[in-house]
Amino acid sequence: MNEYLSKVIEHTQQLNADQPEYMQAVKEVLNSIEPVIERHKEYEECALLERMVEPERCILFRVPWVDDNGKVKVNRGYRIQYSSLIGPYKGGLRFHPSVNLSIMKFLGFEQIFKNALTGLPIGGAKGGSDFDPKGKTDGEIMRFCQSFMTELYRHIGADVDVPAGDIGVGAREIGYLFGQYKRIRDAYEGGVLTGKDISYGGSLARKEATGYGLMFFMREMLSAHNNSLQGKTVTISGSGNVAIYACEKAQAMGAKVVAMSDSNGCIYDENGIDLDCIKEIKEVRRGRIKEYLNTHPEAEYFENTGSHSPVWNIKTDIALPCATQNELNLESAKILVQNGVIAVGEGANMPCTQDATDYLLEHNVLVAPAKAANAGGVATSAIEMSQNSMRFYYTFEEVEAKLEKIMIHIFNECKTASDDFGHHGNYVIGANIAAFQKLASAMIAQGIV
Repeated sequence: MNEYLSKVIEHTQQLNADQPEYMQAVKEVLNSIEPVIERHKEYEECALLERMVEPERCILFRVPWVDDNGKVKVNRGYRIQYSSLIGPYKGGLRFHPSVNLSIMKFLGFEQIFKNALTGLPIGGAKGGSDFDPKGKTDGEIMRFCQSFMTELYRHIGADVDVPAGDIGVGAREIGYLFGQYKRIRDAYEGGVLTGKDISYGGSLARKEATGYGLMFFMREMLSAHNNSLQGKTVTISGSGNVAIYACEKAQAMGAKVVAMSDSNGCIYDENGIDLDCIKEIKEVRRGRIKEYLNTHPEAEYFENTGSHSPVWNIKTDIALPCATQNELNLESAKILVQNGVIAVGEGANMPCTQDATDYLLEHNVLVAPAKAANAGGVATSAIEMSQNSMRFYYTFEEVEAKLEKIMIHIFNECKTASDDFGHHGNYVIGANIAAFQKLASAMIAQGIV
């Protein structure tokens, strides 16, 4: 490995030895940009990599709230304002028991590359809490969100930092957060949060954006290799926004989605997933995916029993991990390859472990990396920000057309970078190089800050 890269990785590991997810993300990017570093010896002189792997600001705070029984609870809140090189900090909020500093930093680091790829003027951030919305009443979630925003509001703003949703933070949570922000600020500042309901400044197609964007990227990637989604079998992990709308767009593009999952297990319907049923279970009733069998007894259900999800045991042409980080491991990758998978599209953030990604690429499986393939959500958030600034709404069709154009641009950026550096067809390396070059140029232009 390049001596400068090796030195930076070693030093970063020493500083962050207790943060495995963060170090996984850092190593994945730095290892893939070695050809760029070899061309630009001047990067070492200005400590460019050392600055890039260090967040601009990490905010950690307590979040006290009262449950329905009058008992006081305390959670931790985070906001990692990673980079404002190319625009205000931008990235989601995640409410999940697994949230910790390592996961927040990994997500923030990924976000700066993802946002750079969109071609839009947005920096990178991530935040959230170890609060678990599952099993909580609307009142409890509202009180938690109000307490969370009572601290967060002093760190955000339309030209400073614009949070959005992520796992555990949907339209309900964004509404409560925005209401509290408006109450504290005594002003309507619509551009401070994205993912809002259309009734108070949200964007049409925002809910669908990440899943739709994933499929636009998959279409372009397959087309570049003389293939298509038409007639292909697809399996999807997860059943949240990303998974649901990736399924919807995949079906519209002529693919047959046969499996989806949640944290308990997965369903397999060889006739094709009934998406209306999934939406009823997950978006209306907030139930478990196993309930699919109540109306579709011909389908099969497989319980999760370990680190390897049973959804990856199902024979498929295209696999779309859309649930959470590191959900598709080496064992999963081997089974997918054995079953003849041709492409994997990362709908979640870093859903493939590094050894799984390496194995897939070694076996000529096309991999659409998360920082490129799932950028549709943040791209549409930026479109929402622009609508808020203009006091104007685009139609659903207008937003979707803009999203499609952005995803085509992202794919072309990844392809050009991978081809330029001799890695034809490796869009993991292409995405990292394309984003890094833009960030490096901005960092050098702005001096030592």
